[in-house]
Amino acid sequence: MSVRASGEHRGTDPALTGRRLVHVTTADLSLVLLLGPQLRAFADAGMDVIGMSAPGPYVDQLEAWGVRHVPLRHATRAVAPGSDARALAELAHHFRCLRPDLVHTHNPKPGIYGRLAARAVGVPGIVNTVHGLYATPEDPVARRALVYALERLAAACSHAELVQNPEDLAVLRRLGVPEDRLVLLGNGVDLGRFQPPRSPDERARARQALGVPGDAVVVGTVGRLVWQKGFRELFEAARLLAARRPQVRFVVVGPTDPAKADALDDDDLAEARRSGNVVFTGGRDDVDQLYAGFDLFVLPSYREGFPRSAMEAAASGLPVIATDIRGCRQAVDHEVTGLLVPLRDASALADAVTRLADSEADRRRMGEAAAAKARAEFDDRAVVATTLAVYERVLARATSRTSRRMRSSAAEGR
Repeated sequence: MSVRASGEHRGTDPALTGRRLVHVTTADLSLVLLLGPQLRAFADAGMDVIGMSAPGPYVDQLEAWGVRHVPLRHATRAVAPGSDARALAELAHHFRCLRPDLVHTHNPKPGIYGRLAARAVGVPGIVNTVHGLYATPEDPVARRALVYALERLAAACSHAELVQNPEDLAVLRRLGVPEDRLVLLGNGVDLGRFQPPRSPDERARARQALGVPGDAVVVGTVGRLVWQKGFRELFEAARLLAARRPQVRFVVVGPTDPAKADALDDDDLAEARRSGNVVFTGGRDDVDQLYAGFDLFVLPSYREGFPRSAMEAAASGLPVIATDIRGCRQAVDHEVTGLLVPLRDASALADAVTRLADSEADRRRMGEAAAAKARAEFDDRAVVATTLAVYERVLARATSRTSRRMRSSAAEGR
């Protein structure tokens, strides 16, 4: 298995210059918010970078970066096998027309049909990032069997599997994915953007932007408003603390996501507000600045690959309380950089928040350790360097395969 690379990208790479690279996601939001720094780095390496997804409000941002966007009419985040089959055919058509050197897919759904389409039309290099297998040990056996079977099928079509989480890496090995395709990628954030506050003024401005009192203990979370992120437990913990710790405010930063079956609706938000200590900001572009207004961060999610919000919070010098699940265990060192609590346990979450709300010393100690962990482990430049190294290796192997076929054909012709 390849190991993670480290260090900064060295600029234009002769082995990659002019190579056409296509990244496939379901939504343009993912291309910008999750992959934006990587796509810009790949373009800086001299590659012709194209993003494919359903069109949306983030396409203009992509194109401002010089990343061409090709819309996928049939890409959907809903459970829709018919649309997925049409998306596979649509991708195959685009791949035939564009003739990319590399296709890089991102799971869950595009990671399946994108790899199948790329292999069907003979794309030389096929890479997939496993952001988190779409099954957990808590899922029913039938669901796990289906997810793992699809993942093993699609992995047979790729030349490299970039796995963010070491726990998923172990699962893929058990599924029989060849070792030479598996690369531990990890995950990272822009450490230049996410940093601890440098002055009290930053904290004061963030508090004002959040609409919370300057003397409140602010418990923040950042993410899409879907129940999978653990909002049921978060709202219950807020209700429990409203009476016993009235100085605590819960701030939720993130957009609604009506395309998802488990999206929160207006009634859900109104009910949470009635507890008296929950504030919703909606989606924000200045989230890096808002972290300065938090005292601690919570992520009671049910499923994660390697959560970006927890890494951003750690880089911002915040202690993190998260559920004891895959992904969160890699982002949080229990009792060092934060606390891990049992899954779907609102009482345990409330107790953990109470402990840190009551102890400024613990918050400071864990926040400093979290920032140090982020500097050591969550630098997105290392993710870029690892990915570029994989691209070079995959393309070199593709060239070698082509040379062998040409020599074999020449030999047969003699």
